[in-house]
Amino acid sequence: MMSRISFLAAVAVALVVLAGLPLLAADGKVHEATVVKAGDGKITLTLKGDEKKHTHDVAKDAKITLDDKASKLDELKEGFPAKVTMDDKFVVTKIDAKSKK
Repeated sequence: MMSRISFLAAVAVALVVLAGLPLLAADGKVHEATVVKAGDGKITLTLKGDEKKHTHDVAKDAKITLDDKASKLDELKEGFPAKVTMDDKFVVTKIDAKSKK
């Protein structure tokens, strides 16, 4: 009886750990960047600590905010700082930008 409980506890712990891995992976895909250009389903950025320009596709259903309000991709202007979330194929799925004030 005790070994069955131990086994079930070990399985439960393993399931919790495995279920949490995608969440950890998603956190690793968030980048601090500065907008260079945005529009037409693409965004060009310079990533924090790297002056090289990187252009990425933006998902059609990407969540885009500007100053904590829903926004459109073409409202993001050059120089706006942003936190950008990308999927495994480097497609942008979320943009949280701030205007320069």
